[in-house]
Amino acid sequence: MANTVVNQFIAPLLLIAVGFAGVIFLGEFVSQRRPVLPESYTDTDLSMNGSRLKGFALGMEGLIADWYWVRSLQYLGDKVIKNKDKKIDYEDLTSINPRLLFPLLENATDLDPNFIGAYSYGAIVLPAIDKERAVEFASKGIANNPNEWRLYQHLGYIYWRLEQFDKAAETYQKGAQIAGSSPFMKLMAAAMQSEGGSRATARSIYRQMLEESPDEPVRITAERRLRQLDWFDERDAINGVLTDFKEKNGRCASTFGEVAQQILQVDLPEGRRFRVDASRRLADPTNTPYLLDKEKCVVTLDLEKTGLPAEE
Repeated sequence: MANTVVNQFIAPLLLIAVGFAGVIFLGEFVSQRRPVLPESYTDTDLSMNGSRLKGFALGMEGLIADWYWVRSLQYLGDKVIKNKDKKIDYEDLTSINPRLLFPLLENATDLDPNFIGAYSYGAIVLPAIDKERAVEFASKGIANNPNEWRLYQHLGYIYWRLEQFDKAAETYQKGAQIAGSSPFMKLMAAAMQSEGGSRATARSIYRQMLEESPDEPVRITAERRLRQLDWFDERDAINGVLTDFKEKNGRCASTFGEVAQQILQVDLPEGRRFRVDASRRLADPTNTPYLLDKEKCVVTLDLEKTGLPAEE
């Protein structure tokens, strides 16, 4: 009887216990010796191509496209959050390796070729990741929606970012010929030919995006770009005053207060005025006080606090 109990109950329990102990030991052994993988391997590759679901989703293609669209927004947001300790250059997002953004947007628009919001978002973000794919994606939107003038606007924007002003002008002109298009399209077609690389042109492009785009991510990007343009104008004006002071006095100003009167008298484009915070400090477009680099005698951003990138 005792042997039966041992064979039927105790022995199997001991075997299970030994097995669990072995699994725990093996797990710790593997964990301690696991190689450190590059960040690019932390993304899980997409297991499904959206185009292959077409016709097999029982009429739910639009719903699945929405899922891919929302996932693309979350994906890039997660990348930014995970890299919050580093200064992200929004003109070049390759440092955070968002390699799945294009496949996610491709799936969304394969399932719903008329998904204008996805095309708009891709046109704004993809140039900072892969310029060729940005052109490809915007062109796909036009091919699927030839009468949607905003998609011509987005492709023209990408060509403008690439400084291919002739192609940008041609694209804006094509969009301008579509019924119901904004007068902005004709203005941009002309501006690309005469002053494609100017800040005035950039300001017109981003202001139109901010005022007329129905897509929130596009408006957020446009607002940030407009603030950046304000910084460029203010930087040039302040540095001009600092240079004049140095030439007259043989030294750089010790503080902005020493040249505040001259700075505040400078006329900024479109009648804008400089900002002064509650402590009467000269502030950037995000209301963060400017810093003075006395060695170079130039104004700089407080990169720890401002939301603006320093690069032009």
